Formats: sequence, C-alpha cells, structure tokens
Amino acid sequence: MRGTIALIGFGEAGSTFASAAGWESQAAAFDVAAARRPAIDELGVTSCDRAAQALSGASLVLSLVTADQALHVAQECAGLIAPDALFCDMNSVAPGTKREAARAFADAGRRYVDVAVMAPVNPARMAVPLNISGPDAAEAKSALHDAGFTRIAVVGDAIGRASAIKLVRSVMVKGVEALTAEMMLAAHAEGVADAVLASLDASEKSISWAERADYNLDRMLVHGRRRAAEMAEAAQMLRDLGIDPLMTENSVARQQALGDLDIEPLPEGFAAKLAAITATPKGEN
Repeated sequence: MRGTIALIGFGEAGSTFASAAGWESQAAAFDVAAARRPAIDELGVTSCDRAAQALSGASLVLSLVTADQALHVAQECAGLIAPDALFCDMNSVAPGTKREAARAFADAGRRYVDVAVMAPVNPARMAVPLNISGPDAAEAKSALHDAGFTRIAVVGDAIGRASAIKLVRSVMVKGVEALTAEMMLAAHAEGVADAVLASLDASEKSISWAERADYNLDRMLVHGRRRAAEMAEAAQMLRDLGIDPLMTENSVARQQALGDLDIEPLPEGFAAKLAAITATPKGEN
C-alpha cells in the first residue's frame, strides 16, 4: 500500500524515523543500497525499486541520503514528485547546495524545503530538533509534526538559512572533535594523556575531559565519514563566503581518517580507542 510519506535513503536516519514513528503502511522508501531493503520491509514500510515508485502519491518527501548525493537526488526528484508535495531536504549540505537544489524544484513548479537536523537522530529519534526554512516552511512544519516530529523550528523563509545555522555550528562542533583526536593521539604517543586531560579539567569542570575525549573519538570512529562529508560542505560554504576554510578542511581529513578505520566493535574508554587507532595499519601514530 502506497502511503503519504516517501523516504529517499534508508540509512540510520531513515530507519530510525520509520521505526520510532510507526509509519508502517503510511510510508514508502527507496535506497540505492539493495542490502537495506529487508530492513525497510521489516518495519512495514513499502520497499521500492526506484525513487519514482516511492514518490508516487506521496505528499511529504524526506530526503535522507549522503551529502555527496543530495544535490543529484534532489534534481532527480524535482521532476517526479506530485505538484502539491513537499520535498524536505534533510541532508547536511552547504546553503548554496540547497539553493541550487531548490532552483530545480522552482523550474519544475514544485516545492522544496530546507531542513537541518540539529542533533544526532539517536537517541533523540522523533524528538530530534529540526530547523526548517523556505517559502513553504510553515506548511512543512505542520506536515512534519503530523508525521511525528516534535521539535521543529521555522528559522526563516529563505532556502539555505536552516543549513547555514547547522553548518556554521558544525565548524565548531566537528572541528573540536577533530582537534580532540589530534590532541589525544599526541598525548597517547607521549604517554601524557592523563596529565593533559587533568590539566584541561582544572580549567573546565562541566564535563570531564576524559569523558569528552572518549565521546569525541566515539563520534568520529562511528560517523567520521559522514561527518567528513558534512564538513566538506561546511568548507564549501566558507569558500562561498570568501573565507579560507583552513581549519575546516583539515577537520574533513581527520574525520575521514578515523571513520575509514572501520573499528568494530568499538572499544570502551578513550585509552582503548586510542590503542585500537594506533594499532590499525591505516591509523595515524
């Protein structure tokens, strides 16, 4: 049974939302990775062989693909969605990329909404905060609320504004993660990790630096490749603004390097993570 929600991409975000919201027969999904189709079926969502099948009859479309595919997917979907449907581009790409995608929808007489997912989808699930912008943001807010999302903020009527807020924030958040990895690798190599972390704790007590280092390394090892793609978009945003993305481009490299290690299962604690990183042939030491 074809529903009113179409999911383009069924990775962590798509599967999490479908499971948490219980969309079941209300939704259809397409993912280029055929291996994900059994997971779609298990959740009671209609699995489709082509994007056009998932989009047929859908009034709300959620694009949840990789950053490097977001523009191509949007341009393809612009000519396929129903005239009254809302295409919510939830991918972490540069504001300029969102504006380019939106032009394809405007040319096709279709509606496009810039959506920025402002926190990890797990464990927040349907309570993950969403910033949305664009001429149809108010209607999209209502549609997303009806779909089960509970924390939605309209941040303006300009395409790109929601993504700008997210990616400018990412310059700091993902950059700090990348700097954490560099600091901890050096501290580990010199045998001074505990002393360095204690020194940082002396000046900031809200969360211990041992916990912060462990968390930051965890995020990079699990999601480094995806975060690298997001930071590449942040770098493009900075270039579009005439700002040389010196730190951000190197954050891309650090996030990518740790994500590419594919360390499984993930060790508990920063010391074990560092040992695994430095023991891996592809790691940096």
